[in-house]
Amino acid sequence: MLIYGKNTIKEAILAQRKIYQLYLDSNLKDSSFISFLRCYNVVYQLVDKAFLFDLTKQKSHQGVAAKVLDYQFYDLDSFIDATKLQRFLILDAINDPHNLGAILRTVEACHFDGVIISKKHQVPLNATVAKIACGALEYVKVFLVSNLHQTILKLQNHQFLIIGADSHATQPFNQIPVHQSLAIIVGNEGVGIRHLLKQKCDLLVKIPMQGKINSLNVSVAAALMMYAALLSH
Repeated sequence: MLIYGKNTIKEAILAQRKIYQLYLDSNLKDSSFISFLRCYNVVYQLVDKAFLFDLTKQKSHQGVAAKVLDYQFYDLDSFIDATKLQRFLILDAINDPHNLGAILRTVEACHFDGVIISKKHQVPLNATVAKIACGALEYVKVFLVSNLHQTILKLQNHQFLIIGADSHATQPFNQIPVHQSLAIIVGNEGVGIRHLLKQKCDLLVKIPMQGKINSLNVSVAAALMMYAALLSH
């Protein structure tokens, strides 16, 4: 897996992610970052900006990129714990890596137990996702499942409340129950939660808006839903 950006790489090092190769802009003047690398005995190769751009295909690499061990997904079955109140975020077909990265950053800030994504119809965990997540990818548990519908049924069998964000719902999003474990679903940037998954929700809630635009960016909607659950608790 390729990652780039100072904060992203700092957190990967702090989290002890295996680094195969680290590339540093030979003209980088950030002495504190270089000192950080030396403090952790990270070996790096000096390269020029053209090399970093060819590698990352981005101008926002901040003068550093690394080839690291692929993200290791977690197993949902072994993580569900009936003795604890747990909170998951389920992502239904998120296609924009910037949105996924922003969501992961908020999941970490809210200290949710993890994010559930599907193997299909979902942007992969790539360099852009890691950069936008700004290091949060190192600390968020991501569960990769074959079928979101079956996963929702499994969570319900474990007494999870499934909550969906829907613009046509009547109940406000700030009235999320807190007495049991829950999983919040947010849907695709264009069409929202798919109909089959929406049908399986125990509760649909609406984020009220007073302007002329009737939708929010999915990363913003996810953040509002998670903080609503956090504040309700």
